[in-house]
Amino acid sequence: MGQTNQIPKPEDSYSKDSTPFFSVLITSFSTIFLAELGDKTQLATLMLSAQSGRPLIIFIGAAVALISTSLLGVLIGRWISNNLPRQRFTLVSGIIMLSLGIFLVSQGFVEFIQNKNLN
Repeated sequence: MGQTNQIPKPEDSYSKDSTPFFSVLITSFSTIFLAELGDKTQLATLMLSAQSGRPLIIFIGAAVALISTSLLGVLIGRWISNNLPRQRFTLVSGIIMLSLGIFLVSQGFVEFIQNKNLN
């Protein structure tokens, strides 16, 4: 008695569930920045800049390439989020990652056994 069943307004649940803009920006920047440090793309950019002697052009080309691949990832991610239920996507991506892991481990064992038999 005295308690009312209040249904939360859509804007209330949205404001609680939504992540602040700067939090998403900082997370995406730091994740991509750390993932790209020292990878083959950075090394290729370094070599192209050293060989060509035109670092500004290499920088612009590398930046446009990274922006293009990031845009592609965002667009595909957005399409997936709109067309697949989150649970199904999580299950499918988990199965794919497990399959890749099992494949890579089995390939490693096969190569190890072949190298061991050759010696």
